[in-house]
Amino acid sequence: MIIEKNKIAEFNGLHSADHKRKFEFVASGIQNVEEVLQKLIDFQVAIPSWALGTGGTRFGRFAGAGEPGSLEQKLEDVGLLHALNQSSGAISLHIPWDIPENYAAIKAQAAQLGLKFDAVNSNTFQDQKDQALSYKFGSLQHVNKAVRKQAIEHNIEVIKHGAELGSKALTVWLADGSCFPGQLNFRKAFQNTLESLQEIYAALPDDWKVFVEYKAFEPNFYSMTVGDWGQSLLYANKLGPKAYTLVDLGHHLPNANIEQIVSLLLMEGKLAGFHFNDSKYGDDDLTVGSIKPYQLFLIFNELVEGMDARGMNHATDLGWMIDASHNVKDPLEDLLQSVEAIMLSYAQALTVDRKSLNAAQDANDVVAAQEILQNTFRTDLRPLIAEARLRGGAALNPLQFFREQKIREQLIKERGTKTIATGL
Repeated sequence: MIIEKNKIAEFNGLHSADHKRKFEFVASGIQNVEEVLQKLIDFQVAIPSWALGTGGTRFGRFAGAGEPGSLEQKLEDVGLLHALNQSSGAISLHIPWDIPENYAAIKAQAAQLGLKFDAVNSNTFQDQKDQALSYKFGSLQHVNKAVRKQAIEHNIEVIKHGAELGSKALTVWLADGSCFPGQLNFRKAFQNTLESLQEIYAALPDDWKVFVEYKAFEPNFYSMTVGDWGQSLLYANKLGPKAYTLVDLGHHLPNANIEQIVSLLLMEGKLAGFHFNDSKYGDDDLTVGSIKPYQLFLIFNELVEGMDARGMNHATDLGWMIDASHNVKDPLEDLLQSVEAIMLSYAQALTVDRKSLNAAQDANDVVAAQEILQNTFRTDLRPLIAEARLRGGAALNPLQFFREQKIREQLIKERGTKTIATGL
């Protein structure tokens, strides 16, 4: 379905007076408000194709109604999100879950919806139908060279699909590792993985990047062959200038200092970008900002400071992607909440009094530094985000519009109650 612009304009008109009052109050305290608004308008967060259906738990999946049953319908859903917030202008595909049957038709549909194709993602963490060899004991690390070759060829195939669509990056996440002591030779596993990645790297187009993702645990609980940012950085450095470390916010051990990790990766020029989500215990894939909003702000604080120090373009020089699994929420509502949380943390980071913070740090004034950050975090900048949406032609309150217009009900009417999103 396509959301009519006049419906959004009508909705905004009903809420414009209240919004104007709130925005003017917030804007009065921001010196460079127009610059901040433009950066918010330019900032885009890629929506993963696998997050548009109801996610599963480790024990079951309770599918929702009106889920997208094809890649075309997934594009429609991302188009809906983008129409509502004007901050979701890209889609990240997972292969082989979402292989286009007709590249030209898919590209034309995406262009009509104002969407681009972000990083493409390979899948060697599960066996596919008619797959010759199993990944039960690993893929790029496997002791059997034939299994490694199969995984390499899959990644190269993913690159080819991405190139046809205009994507510029490949994300590699490996489930490789071991479940028990003695199962694996760590050194050989690392070397096999590096050699496999080198073959994939050699197949990258000149203007492409490869993002090496890491995860502390799961599905293997004794060791992971790319288990932390240090291991990922080792691979990236050994591969070359087109290789970077991808940070998934849920892929760390509890209480990891993610803001310090991203600061150092950014300093080294090896930060690829993010898979945004939130967690209470581990890789819970919860709604962004639902558990640790202050941590999300602290991460963006380091990102803004680090990107500005390197003269980077906030909107284009890093990859901004969501990776979530909404097992009890409407996926589209959850994604609207996630993008809102990301934009809010970004806006807060943009408005930090950087000069005063640097002075406090140089003076070892711990109290002042804390006050500066916490005062910014406690300032409600949601009217600023709403103003950026308004100027971009989106809804002042996307979630409220989604519910009032009964968009899910319309999708159910179009698609039925039994559709199940592919790949989940």
